[in-house]
Amino acid sequence: MANPIFSSLPTTIFEEMSGLARTLGAVNLGQGFPDDPGPEPIRARAADAVLNGYNQYPPMAGLPELRQAVAAHYARTQGLDLDWETEVAVTSGATEALAASFLGLIEPGDEVIVFQPLYDAYVPLIRRAGGIPRFVRLEPPGWRFDRTSLEAAITPRTRYVVLNNPINPAGVVLPAEDLALLAELCVAHDLTAICDEVWEQVVFDGAVHRPLMAFPGMRDRCVKIGSAGKMFGLTGWKVGFLCAAPELTRTLARTHQFLTFTTPPNLQAAVAWGLENSAGWFADMPRDLERSRDRLTEGLRREGFVVLSSQGTYFLNLDLPGSGIHEPDRAFALRAVKEAGVASIPVSALYEEAPVTGILRLCFSKRDATLDAGVERLARARELSISAGRGSAQASRRTPA
Repeated sequence: MANPIFSSLPTTIFEEMSGLARTLGAVNLGQGFPDDPGPEPIRARAADAVLNGYNQYPPMAGLPELRQAVAAHYARTQGLDLDWETEVAVTSGATEALAASFLGLIEPGDEVIVFQPLYDAYVPLIRRAGGIPRFVRLEPPGWRFDRTSLEAAITPRTRYVVLNNPINPAGVVLPAEDLALLAELCVAHDLTAICDEVWEQVVFDGAVHRPLMAFPGMRDRCVKIGSAGKMFGLTGWKVGFLCAAPELTRTLARTHQFLTFTTPPNLQAAVAWGLENSAGWFADMPRDLERSRDRLTEGLRREGFVVLSSQGTYFLNLDLPGSGIHEPDRAFALRAVKEAGVASIPVSALYEEAPVTGILRLCFSKRDATLDAGVERLARARELSISAGRGSAQASRRTPA
């Protein structure tokens, strides 16, 4: 009797790997959450709001003070001119914002372009809304799309495109020319873009996040989704933002009211304060993560791994064949967690079709000791994999023709 779209889904790769890490006592470089508890002043504001603030239903669209703070933050950091009353709504995390966008906008039979590898919530939510996903395959090491691949995915029934930028799991901050191309095609084909921009504050090496909404023709055909959890390293808070033109926002807010209705007011109040008072955090946080990225990268390269570039997010990727590992990524990830005690994410799990099978994603938003232990254990997993490969080759040579 269950709906097959959800009942047939396997356990997510994130829960599978984190569950194995818990059971086996493994170092967890898989799921994307920091070891750091997040900025103390913002947590203190939330605690004070629980004890001394308002704990009943807040306004459905979000506290005015948070919606104002979101609009002001995006004006300062990205040059966007948003009307907080008509163009900003607060959701219970970015995934709920995505659900509101898909369920509120997609009509049965609408085709939706998605780029893979992808966040695993996209496809089941699109299908539950009646949409038909059309996949554009990105490949390492550049993870770029081009005019040919985009135009091949567009049909007369295409209505939406889902863009994740910076890209998880690729660790890429899309350059302006890619975004301009996508904007051009959205305008030419009358497409609305649903933009998952939760990693917008987590960019490195001078990279600049550019919201698709700011490109010509996109102001009224773009839904911008942000996440306080990613901005402040408070992933369990589940406070998200929806920003769009008034007509879109009205529809999205009405969808949100029948999903979670609202979001805890104490957390909203703390996030509002944080957006207005955290210039130091927004400057220091990316630098600290960049240092952690470099520590993990350098350690892995010393052990013989080929590490792909990471310009943003909490993640970097290993090229397994380039590192001398000839197992598929999932097989190596299971070997690593079960035999060497380190959890990771095989990127093939984030493809719906035609997966890339030689890339392993690692989370570097961890303490130095965790990263160093992860390097040591991944090196052990690599030795085990290479040794197993040699053993298989020798056994094959001994087998009579």
